[in-house]
Amino acid sequence: MIKQILGRLPRKPSKSENRDHGGSVASSIKSSGGSRSGDVASHRLDNWSNVTLPGPASTSNLGNGHGRKPAQVVNSKYDNVTPASYEALPAFRDVANSEKQNVFVRKLNMCCVLFDFTDPTKNIKEKDIKRQTLLELVDYVTSANGKFTETAMQDIVKMVSVNLFRPFTPQPRENKVFEAFDLEEEEPLMDPAWPHLQIVYEFFLRFVASPETDAKLAKRYIDHSFVLKLLDLFDSEDPREREYLKTILHRIYGKFMVHRPFVRKAINNIFFRFIFETEKHNGIAELLEVLGSIINGFALPLKEEHKLFLVRALIPLHKPKCLPMYHQQLSYCVTQFVEKDCKLADTVIRGLLKYWPVTNSSKEVMFLSELEEILEATQPPEFQRCMVPLFRNIARCLSSSHFQVAERALYLWNNDHIENLIRQNRSVILPIVFPALERNCRHHWNQVVQSLTLNVRKIFADVDPELFEECLQKFQEDEEKAEDMKKKHEATWKRLEDIAATKAATNEAVLLPYVLPSQFSSTQ
Repeated sequence: MIKQILGRLPRKPSKSENRDHGGSVASSIKSSGGSRSGDVASHRLDNWSNVTLPGPASTSNLGNGHGRKPAQVVNSKYDNVTPASYEALPAFRDVANSEKQNVFVRKLNMCCVLFDFTDPTKNIKEKDIKRQTLLELVDYVTSANGKFTETAMQDIVKMVSVNLFRPFTPQPRENKVFEAFDLEEEEPLMDPAWPHLQIVYEFFLRFVASPETDAKLAKRYIDHSFVLKLLDLFDSEDPREREYLKTILHRIYGKFMVHRPFVRKAINNIFFRFIFETEKHNGIAELLEVLGSIINGFALPLKEEHKLFLVRALIPLHKPKCLPMYHQQLSYCVTQFVEKDCKLADTVIRGLLKYWPVTNSSKEVMFLSELEEILEATQPPEFQRCMVPLFRNIARCLSSSHFQVAERALYLWNNDHIENLIRQNRSVILPIVFPALERNCRHHWNQVVQSLTLNVRKIFADVDPELFEECLQKFQEDEEKAEDMKKKHEATWKRLEDIAATKAATNEAVLLPYVLPSQFSSTQ
């Protein structure tokens, strides 16, 4: 009786349940589609009891291997857990059907006890009992053949909340410059409690996806507060945990229609904080993967809310320095909007031009790749609205001394749809890009860029020889004028140097009357 009473007592939120998530169970949402096509059954861990997860010893090494301690919530019950107060309950197969629901609730309460995984020698038996109990709960939820009661749902959400919701420790690199290459080289922070956390995530995923879970009833407990705390966990360093969270959030969005506007708004706020305040968040890529699936399901015509989300959140996401960490997912989301409503192409392209990188060549290559995907979905009317500023920018890329930038810009002509758009508007585009093409042919240091430039030059010459000759003649005239101006400037400086040299002996100041640039050039 005492054990049952202790098992039902509320537990304080605990300690070392940190952030690593289950890559072996939760399949990723494809960035091309965003949603998991398979049913939860396809992600079941068959024979959970035979699955070997890292034990306490190995997880301790995993958590401390990077010289960092995981985030902890102080839990006074760590010191109170003894073999006498924490014992395994009977297995479901050993109790009558009428008692299974009660045993289920007792096991849930039992799993609310948290253990300190930073010490591999502490509570070894109790940790294993909890792990086995969690595995039994996963099997029970998976094979449930009756609707979950409200009491069961309340205890399920309580157990999940106690185990998963915990703070994350600031990392030692907090004051470093937040660059993409820094993050790629850093090892993720691993949670030594992952042997339990992984099973809790799997349990909750199966509960949300179960046909026996009544969404109308469950929404009382999986409420806005719960969703916000779940979204906070996306800042976990561990990609396994973020993978589980991504899958669970997608399931919640699909099952709880009443929460959909709130989920979109909450993700929007995370993006705003990331873009305009911190530029630090580990889960932007995963959130964008979920959004890719959501955007793919938007009905037409698009709501104004969705268009504002594109303009205010997705396009500004191109600004942070760590763009490479999530650019693939971001590009997919933006392209989805253009494919759904081609009239947005002008808005998107001008947005890209606004945030176009100036000194970051690798980021510039990414922008050019995304631009190609957007132009593939762009129709002639929208293309004509933005082609002048667009090809002024492309001309600058063609002239780039970084061969990858120039090469990627030239590859745009390999796309049939984009080439057709350029051909139809060659009278406007060729005069803009011709100087860059001609200078590349004559002066660019990279042989591949020169070769690609000659191919593009030949395309224009074959399509419209007369226009090509006009542009060539104008280019030559401009070059001659530039050379004349250069000679005039050199002569002016030479004259100034001579005057200064004659006055140097007497230490007299050289006074020159102020002449307007137009008057100055006309007097030379």
